[in-house]
Amino acid sequence: MQTNFEQLIVEATQSSVSSETLEQLTLHFQQNLGQSLPAFLTQIYKPLLLLEHKVWHIFSESSNNWCQQSSCLEFFQALAAFNKNLIFQSESITIEEKISLLIPESIDLINTIFERIDKCTDDSNNLITYANYWFKNLSYLVHEYPQLQQIPMIVHINEYFAEHFLLTEKFRFYLSQLCEPKASSIIFTSKQLFYLQTCPLSLNTYFYTDPTVFAFGPEPILKHVANEYLQIIQVQSFLVESWSRELLGCMTHLIGFMRSFLWWARDQGTELNHLLVTENILCDYVRALLHIIEYEPFYKSLKTQWCNDETILFDSILLFLMNIIQTQNIDWFFRSFQQLPTVLLRLADASAYYRIYLCSYGILSEVLSEEYLKELKITDNIKVLFFNLLEQAWNNPVKKFKQIHIGYFLRGFLNLSKNDFIQEGTAKTKRITLFVDMCDQYPIVFDIIWALSFNHDIQQQLREDTPFIHKLTRLSNQATEEQIRKAVDGILWNLQIHQQSHPSPDISSQNAFDIMISYSHKDKPLCKQIYDELTRRNYRVWIDFDQMHGNVMDAMAEAIDRSRSIIICMSEEYRKSNFCRAEAHYAFQQQRHIVPVLMQKHYKPDGWLLFLMGQLLYVNFTKYEFDQAMGMLLKELGANDVHQVDVQPVVSKDAAEVSLPSVPRTTTSITKPLSLDTERHSMLQWAQAEVQEWLTNHHLVQLCRLLSDCDGRSLVHLY
Repeated sequence: MQTNFEQLIVEATQSSVSSETLEQLTLHFQQNLGQSLPAFLTQIYKPLLLLEHKVWHIFSESSNNWCQQSSCLEFFQALAAFNKNLIFQSESITIEEKISLLIPESIDLINTIFERIDKCTDDSNNLITYANYWFKNLSYLVHEYPQLQQIPMIVHINEYFAEHFLLTEKFRFYLSQLCEPKASSIIFTSKQLFYLQTCPLSLNTYFYTDPTVFAFGPEPILKHVANEYLQIIQVQSFLVESWSRELLGCMTHLIGFMRSFLWWARDQGTELNHLLVTENILCDYVRALLHIIEYEPFYKSLKTQWCNDETILFDSILLFLMNIIQTQNIDWFFRSFQQLPTVLLRLADASAYYRIYLCSYGILSEVLSEEYLKELKITDNIKVLFFNLLEQAWNNPVKKFKQIHIGYFLRGFLNLSKNDFIQEGTAKTKRITLFVDMCDQYPIVFDIIWALSFNHDIQQQLREDTPFIHKLTRLSNQATEEQIRKAVDGILWNLQIHQQSHPSPDISSQNAFDIMISYSHKDKPLCKQIYDELTRRNYRVWIDFDQMHGNVMDAMAEAIDRSRSIIICMSEEYRKSNFCRAEAHYAFQQQRHIVPVLMQKHYKPDGWLLFLMGQLLYVNFTKYEFDQAMGMLLKELGANDVHQVDVQPVVSKDAAEVSLPSVPRTTTSITKPLSLDTERHSMLQWAQAEVQEWLTNHHLVQLCRLLSDCDGRSLVHLY
């Protein structure tokens, strides 16, 4: 076979080639696409190398008559399919062999090809069709081997794509055609597909590798394409059922390009909100992307590898949604889609591509409350998946699972680590040692351990690790990075190691502050308003505007000990903050007067924050005008009774389903069974002392403290 193949290649490299030669070569490539490819490649590597380089030259030679042969299309399609299959054969074919076969020899050669495409007056010329195949395969190669982004040839190709194709009026003209609702009926030319598919795909894979340099900054690219891009998404996403194959490819690679481009641009100072400039635009964009992934007919075409439009489309959309969740504060908007869990779980089940099912579970774990995740019975799936992938990435010499760097997993796990089921799973499997091993190499792990250390079993496991405790003690005194030292102090605080002794929680006249405001620094503007109004009314208020330095835990404890009341500023960011959690816990431990206020529109307290605040009443600053909400807060701070009109209870779904316990038989209560209505009527008349006696008789000691100011009317309102 080798001799025959070599002879065919010699014939093919002549200026004139017969249709019979092309047909025989086509047959060879079609017969060796499957498992036999590695063995076939071993036999014919040298002649194949000659042919691959010949093809690039054919694209650059205007006088070559190859493209005029009747059997030429089948030959190029067969060789392109062979090359694509070669790219995704990851085990038995070396990257060096793939590079030698698929990457062209010189930049001058590539420039000539690009110039021919640009100047070609026939938009459906076969040259452009064939070039599309070859440049797309280069993109797949770069995606599978991100290290190739450093090769000068790859850098040049993508900078050329950006300057001479993307940043042109012709590209914008082609985009404007996609803004039309009837774009599915367009008969796309080869040149249109080169601009709208090949060019964005190449830039997508290039920016995905996170290159350190690029000839163009983010601003000119966004300015050139943003408006048309957003319009296309809003029009075409809701017509997904009618997409043609060509339009599917265009939408896939435009979305993929914009996702990876913005991901790269974050390090250049251009954030996501440079494209999605208002919350309404952001929400409309999310709604459009979610509508696309709801379209189930695409599911059957999802592959195990990043090798077709459907797989790339869903991968790009889910990565885009993950980026939005991690950088924009709109978890509430995702929760408003009641079908989201069903769609993502179905998608995760349908896809064998690792990033699709990983992102599906990741989005659910980011936006849904722990209680909801438990209802869906997927907490074990999430726990096992993330632990396994994290361990595989850690044990990999390059610290990656496939193409995902361990740093990405750790950033995702940081948020997951706030959930009880992750803490319990970490404790049960004793995986805390995994994070202890990682912390020297990845400082973010100290924050993860801090979050996990709120679990009592993990606290005990950490206390038993004497070398780690010694390391924490040393870092507490010597660490130069503020965030590391803060996390280390937080861990030691949770382990009750090196805590300073604090005074009795009894309030004395020596306290320096009437109020302490506990908040996340992302909620600073509204907190500043509250602070200004309180100080204007002569309250002595402690608030950390500049973020504390030194031993922040002791500083926090001192501030709480010296304050009569603590305002807890509830928001998604507050719940996610380890420091805020420690602060809230300590305030309750010291039995300070707690006044929760809701800072974030649409947010409902969940997780540990719901557990801690679930029996308290809060002032809703998102429902009322500031002055009205402030009036409610002032009454709450100064009142001896709970003001049922001015505040709203934080009640979990479970709490709402619990029936009111029967009234205890004491000297101050009714001594015979009552109906629920009668019982409520009786409770309305109770004074504070009767409420306390009722709680004590029912062994609700914690609630005695939490409801110390409640009379019967407030108790019924809370229920």
